[in-house]
Amino acid sequence: MDPFDPSYGYDPLLGVWAIWALSWFIAATWSGRTQARPVMGSQLLYRVITFAGAAMLFDYRDWSDSPRLWRLSETGDWAMVWLAAAGFAFCWWARLHLGRLWSGSVTRKEGHHIVDTGPYRLVRHPIYTGIIIAALATAIERGTVTSMIGFALMVLGCWIKARLEESFLRSELGADAYDAYAKRTGMLAPFL
Repeated sequence: MDPFDPSYGYDPLLGVWAIWALSWFIAATWSGRTQARPVMGSQLLYRVITFAGAAMLFDYRDWSDSPRLWRLSETGDWAMVWLAAAGFAFCWWARLHLGRLWSGSVTRKEGHHIVDTGPYRLVRHPIYTGIIIAALATAIERGTVTSMIGFALMVLGCWIKARLEESFLRSELGADAYDAYAKRTGMLAPFL
């Protein structure tokens, strides 16, 4: 039986997302004290867009009714599971590298400074990059119009959050230092 058939009862790709989300939620307890955050409401837009994108990415309507653009082989499906897992491994590398500076929302933590080592020497927002990789793998595996729109919304949500975070950190940590980092490191993809 094909584990990627909706009637199977277990979705390996959803399992990868669930493991990451649960571990991410638990790890939120070892974050430093927040010193500052942007004005109330400034984070609402990216949250709504990202949530809508995730809901569309995991569109679980009856797949026989959902317009499919393609259907991968079982090998292709498993390749997307592994690609999503690699994206989340990249997220975890970044999360562990940040340590207590990490936050699920845009904030300045106690002792905050520009981190430009580890995955942060490759991209300024490796956690968002890892999520985007996992979302792309999911959209490709699903192969529906809805999942592709969901992926695009998740990319947009990550981009909006990254822009807000950069603006906030420029004002909190100093524009000169942050701009120098931004000049040598891509935002969500290396060299871009």
